[in-house]
Amino acid sequence: MHNLDSIRSQSRSNSAGACEHCQGIVEHEPWCITRDPKVQYAYAIVCDPCCLTYRDSLILHSLGVTWRDRAR
Repeated sequence: MHNLDSIRSQSRSNSAGACEHCQGIVEHEPWCITRDPKVQYAYAIVCDPCCLTYRDSLILHSLGVTWRDRAR
């Protein structure tokens, strides 16, 4: 019996038209950046920490999160 998950993932990775974020061919996964605004926000923060809201920066600071310059 074939493993449907492995067949599905292989067909997604082989397609030139797959989404670069979730590898969806016909439709995007629910957690894909193209569909979920919360995921879009998190992705933007990773790409540019300046996109972090002031409220979220205070919360993260209180939890002990520190930001470093990646160029160093």
